Amino acid sequence: MKNTLIACLLLCFSVASAQSDLFVSNGSYIYVDGNGFTPAPDVAPLFVTDHVNLDANSHIYLRNEAQLLQGNNVGNSGTGELSVYQNGTVNQWAYNYWCSPVGGILSNTSVNNDFRVNQLDDPLLGTPNLIDSNDSAFSTAYNGAANPLLISTRWLWMFVSSDEYSEWIPAATPGNANIDIAPGLGFTMKGSGTGVIGNTDYDFRGKPNNGTIGSPVAAGQFTLVGNPYPSAIDSAAFIHDADNLNAIEGTLFYWEQDASLPATQSHVLQDYVGGYSEFSIDASGVIISNTPAVFFKYDEQDNVLPLPPGPPANGTKMAQRYIPIGQGFMVEGSATTTGTVRAKNAHRVYEKEGAQSYFFRGVTNDDSDSEEIQFQDNGLPIIPPDYKRFRVNVEFTVNESKYVRQMLLNFHDTATFGHDRGLELHRSDNYASDAYFTQNDRAFSGLAYPFDETLTIPLVVDIEAQQPLRFRIFDIQNFDDSQGIYIHDIEENLYVDLRIQHYDLNIEPGNYTDRFEIVFIPGQALSIDDLEFSDLTIRQDNNIQQLSVINPNGLDVKTIEVFDVAGKRMLNQIYDSVSNRYQLSTEGLSEGVYIVNVTSKANTVKSDKIIIKH
Repeated sequence: MKNTLIACLLLCFSVASAQSDLFVSNGSYIYVDGNGFTPAPDVAPLFVTDHVNLDANSHIYLRNEAQLLQGNNVGNSGTGELSVYQNGTVNQWAYNYWCSPVGGILSNTSVNNDFRVNQLDDPLLGTPNLIDSNDSAFSTAYNGAANPLLISTRWLWMFVSSDEYSEWIPAATPGNANIDIAPGLGFTMKGSGTGVIGNTDYDFRGKPNNGTIGSPVAAGQFTLVGNPYPSAIDSAAFIHDADNLNAIEGTLFYWEQDASLPATQSHVLQDYVGGYSEFSIDASGVIISNTPAVFFKYDEQDNVLPLPPGPPANGTKMAQRYIPIGQGFMVEGSATTTGTVRAKNAHRVYEKEGAQSYFFRGVTNDDSDSEEIQFQDNGLPIIPPDYKRFRVNVEFTVNESKYVRQMLLNFHDTATFGHDRGLELHRSDNYASDAYFTQNDRAFSGLAYPFDETLTIPLVVDIEAQQPLRFRIFDIQNFDDSQGIYIHDIEENLYVDLRIQHYDLNIEPGNYTDRFEIVFIPGQALSIDDLEFSDLTIRQDNNIQQLSVINPNGLDVKTIEVFDVAGKRMLNQIYDSVSNRYQLSTEGLSEGVYIVNVTSKANTVKSDKIIIKH
């Protein structure tokens, strides 16, 4: 066995260097180890310019994230098998979205055949079982199992050119995963195990897909597709391909689900906590725009709930540039065209899972050969210095639980006031209480603009029931420290600089289409008082337990308020006359951090933090 494997590794090195066609004869196999080997540890992909011919009973085994890339659209032949592993780590209550890199083996000449889930095998991991696997078992039971692999057929579904939850299409008959899935189409499957992480390996076996693969899309409808190849694909090449520009909108939707808590460990739809992470990327492949799914993040005690494992981006998983083997995702047909979305060999790349290639399943390594996109410590991408960006988090409280809708704003000189593909994020769905931007009467999670201080960006808020509401911002990139970013509450005629403080309010039910907006100057026509308001100085003197607001320009101050960190107003002083100095006693306040709001008669607000010590 050892000598055979060494010979196969050497063969892999030769075909990785250059090969026009590849033929694997009857009973032979090629074993490709993605970990590489000395003296060329990075030579792991198998690249074939033209044709792969797998003779009867022959195999190609891709292991440790090895990949097969092909250049020309000449098809593949033979009745042998390619075998490639992918790992899912959701448990038995949560879905992964999949797309097969192989098809069925129907004849010697057929290629890109339909896939059936019964082609998923149960790998026998560990030496010497590096190539062997067992057939999977299927059941009508609610729960699957990992060892041996048992897949419940209740949770195998497809979604094609639809927009209603009731329109999911079965990908299996009861107890038998025998329904054809067209190449390029995705399917759902729940994981196995009762732990937070299911950790199940799947062995995709069949004829390797190759060449252009099309999937139907309809105007304004969603289709579950995915990466149809035994290699990674570049999302930038896929989104900006000329054939896809008019076929789909420029946002990819990745499903993620939290089934880590007893309340969410259920097969009842109403108990699911999940949603779509929205992703887009510019044509250069450098500017990633993404937002996480809406998740319930806090309990009634304001404790952060555990979320699925993944790269550290606010505790949730974030899609990256390269789409791994087996990954499924939703696309939305363009607003006006019914057609075909196409995956092509030109989109294929060799990229291991890591910082820029992430399968939506859980844990991953941090290895990546690409350095085009840099990341912050929180896992969010760093944008080039000629771009500006920030994210708006709108926090809702429903039934004493909080969840967050995150929205993104990009700014660049090349952006327009129309749609900017690759810099903007379409919205997949809305909740009864939600927030979003609008463009051409459609909802967006992210928009792009050429930056100007006079910009006014409306922000729509839907409220189902009276509740607390909070606006806050983070991931502020390439803005001058002096540049304010305000939420303007038009109804209250109030401007709050979100770089200094959050904006908290209690809000009644309603569809607020014209109440909130993001602005960069507090008021479109500023008075002299407004322009000089920043000259106010807020100072706490703990020696005499006194708060002072120094007003050198004699501006017209209306109120001074002091809030604790929980948002409770501790002091509220109203003024009818102008003074150069306002003073409030803080003797009755406990030690801690407080927020001071000074509001002018023109409803401009200046805020600052103070620390009280006795």
